[in-house]
Amino acid sequence: MPRPVKFRRVCCLPDNNLFGPLDDQNHHGQPIKLSVEEYETIRLIDLAGCTQEECAKSMQVARTTVQKIYNDARKKIAESIVNSRRIVIEGGNYRLFDEKERRRCCCQCRRRGLCKYNPHD
Repeated sequence: MPRPVKFRRVCCLPDNNLFGPLDDQNHHGQPIKLSVEEYETIRLIDLAGCTQEECAKSMQVARTTVQKIYNDARKKIAESIVNSRRIVIEGGNYRLFDEKERRRCCCQCRRRGLCKYNPHD
């Protein structure tokens, strides 16, 4: 019997879910799909400055899981930039934080100045 799917915890969804080259006529192939949890790891590690351990704690998964998600996300972003392909952020195995968890996340991931759900404002 397979293991049950473990949902990754995500603070909030992106404001925009489509990114890509400005020259819409020159895109090559289908857009690259970046999952919501891949977006969350990029947000936490690269933008908020969290370590992989802090990111794993926030998303409630193992650090090795975060490492794999992060590596996959970076490869997709590089593919998009180098080969002029669009990125669409959608899907994945995630659950959004409730209000109580969101307040905790914003404090842990140091998003105080970035998070629109900042309880300290």
